[in-house]
Amino acid sequence: MSSFAASVAGLTNPIELLASFDAQELISLGCKPALMREWAKVHKAYYGKTKFTRKQANAIKVARSTQKSMDQLVYIEGRISSIEDPAEKWRLRLALLSVPGDYETLKRRSKDIVPEVDKPAPEPTVGFGRSREESRPMNVMGPDRDMAAIEYALRQDLEDGPAGPQMYEKLMRLLGLRPDAEDDAPAGVAPAVPRPLILIPLEEHITIMGGDGDDVILGLTDGTTMTGAEFLAQNFGDVLEVAMFHPQEGPVNLYDTQRFANQKQRDLARATMPTCPVPDCRHAADNCEVHHITAWSQGGLTNMDNLAMLCRYHNRTNDDDPAKPHRGRVENIRGTPMWRSPRGYLVPNTVHPFGAMTLLYGR
Repeated sequence: MSSFAASVAGLTNPIELLASFDAQELISLGCKPALMREWAKVHKAYYGKTKFTRKQANAIKVARSTQKSMDQLVYIEGRISSIEDPAEKWRLRLALLSVPGDYETLKRRSKDIVPEVDKPAPEPTVGFGRSREESRPMNVMGPDRDMAAIEYALRQDLEDGPAGPQMYEKLMRLLGLRPDAEDDAPAGVAPAVPRPLILIPLEEHITIMGGDGDDVILGLTDGTTMTGAEFLAQNFGDVLEVAMFHPQEGPVNLYDTQRFANQKQRDLARATMPTCPVPDCRHAADNCEVHHITAWSQGGLTNMDNLAMLCRYHNRTNDDDPAKPHRGRVENIRGTPMWRSPRGYLVPNTVHPFGAMTLLYGR
């Protein structure tokens, strides 16, 4: 058997290989974290602790005999994820594992095996996706009447051509984000609030001031970037905000005996890491919360070496007690917040690699 054939065999009938699965090891080798999280759920189902040991052992045998691929195993776990009763979940898992055939056959047959669950109406919400090519998606879910009213307003007086771009411009005018908005337009959203910090290393600053900044990319704490030429074209006033960084300790300490960080400390923390430091998290530091690396309740001070900007979700799921690893925690590594996995791996977030310590000292 060739090496490629052996690799394919491992993917198409992976149940034996799953026994030694290590998500963090694969992530450190460059595998996609989101995919590894799906594989980890499969590993937990077939090799994790359970009181249904006989059913678990039987499931491994059935998966081996029907040669379920990794994609099929992932699909099965997703299909039964809403089932709350553990015994019923094992029954359905075994039934799905017993289905012979390819991925599409499994999907088709699963509709007859797994009962449909009545889903509650989605709650009104607004979400933002990851930036790509200087564009960022916004998703809005709301009641039919509200969405219908907005759509009606945006579709009025459309000209020839695609409707989507025209509706977008109308929405921006409604929000007050277009300078050509009419005088009687609503106040809308003020651009760049709070004003993001712009991170400029000294050498790049000299290049920009010399008029050669077209190829210089600068990072902002709102998760965006701009070129040096765009920086010069903007009006930032007569005063520039300057932050000082030490090559080992990071931002200069601003000591405070109070629990809540002051604005200068928040600004320095934003400049140090322009996004939440948890791997693959896209949330900009401007939209994050101040996090005490050593918890305030455990004696952690509100000093710069103990502060990081974490998004709302990761601030609540961070392991505050390093002696009890569960979901991972953020630590200060040579002046830079970095996520440490429950197995002890240090994994940087490379979504927005323009933090001050990276720009100034290459890390």
